Parts: sequence; C-alpha cells; structure tokens
Amino acid sequence: MTISRESSSRRSAICDAALELAARGGNHAVTHQGIDTHLGLPKGSTSYYFRTRHALVSAAITHLTERSRADFAALRSGIPEDGPPDPARPIATYLERLLTRRRNDVLARYALATDAQSAPELAAALSTCMFSVSAATDLMRDLGAHEPEAAARDLVTLLEGVVFDYTHGTRAHTSSGPRASRSEDIRSIVGRWIDTLRATR
Repeated sequence: MTISRESSSRRSAICDAALELAARGGNHAVTHQGIDTHLGLPKGSTSYYFRTRHALVSAAITHLTERSRADFAALRSGIPEDGPPDPARPIATYLERLLTRRRNDVLARYALATDAQSAPELAAALSTCMFSVSAATDLMRDLGAHEPEAAARDLVTLLEGVVFDYTHGTRAHTSSGPRASRSEDIRSIVGRWIDTLRATR
C-alpha cells in the first residue's frame, strides 16, 4: 500500500503533536480529540489515521525513534573517519541536544512509559527509541573493548542515567551553571567511564 506524501505529512504532524502533548501534560493528554484540537483539525481526523490509542502511541514512539536515529546519524557524519580525538565529545553533544532542543522528546518518552507498562511491544520500542545498543557496540568495538556488546549495554545504561538525572534527578535541581559548563560536566562523566574501560580492557 502506497502512502501519499500528504498522508505521510499528516501522520508525521499527528505524531509530533502526540509527543508534544505527552511532554506537556503526561500520557493522559494524548487523545485523538486532544490532537485534533491541538492541530486545529476537524473532529475525527486523528482517528482516521490511527484507529486506536495503542496505534497512535505506537506510531509516536516509532516517530521518536526515527528522529533519534536521524539526529545521531547527522552527528556522526561530522566525525572524522579515523574517529574523534575525544570519543566522549560526540556522545556528550548528543546528550546535550536531548537535554535542550529535544527536551520535549525526553519528557514525552518518560510520560509514555505508563502506556508501555501494559503493552510489551510498546515497552520494547520505548526502551530503544533514544539509544541504540547496536550503534554503541560499534563505538565500543572501535575503542577496543574486550566485550563490545556488554560494554555497549553498560554505556547505554550510563547515558540513560545521565539523561534522567539532568531531567528529573538531583542534577536537575543542583546544576544551575551555564550550558557550556553542563556540557563539559557530561563529557567528563562519559569520559571517565571510557577511560576506565580502556584501562581495564
């Protein structure tokens, strides 16, 4: 089945709206009627594209995943082929983007976790929508990790923790310095972990 450009654009707009509403008002704000109102669409427009709320949330998570992959790919395209002189820097840059220009995406992800509690397929999709173990494994292999996949999973766990800490944790309430300072703090956190990995490989 071929999806027209107009239909694809409307679906994308609906997914964007779902994520924005989730970020602002939690998962209960994500309704077909709420999205119609938010986008100024005729009543029933959102349900035409996504018949159920499950389908709507699933599409929003897929949209979030695609956005994350594209964002990280754009970031990696600027890295020299022989690798970055400081491997912690591009990772810290990606995290900084999540915490600033993509903060709503982060908040939406946490809000939609409630839906994922009762839907294993949503939980699986949500768990990988911002960080890719596959991409992390490639990085760990490039850094010479003895067990790159295990190291990649540890790295993803670290990054998940950093994002949560700066969004809802202690650093969200105690880190009030300039953005450049926060970015350097994040680089230091990741850098210390990578240095430890290198020392023990």
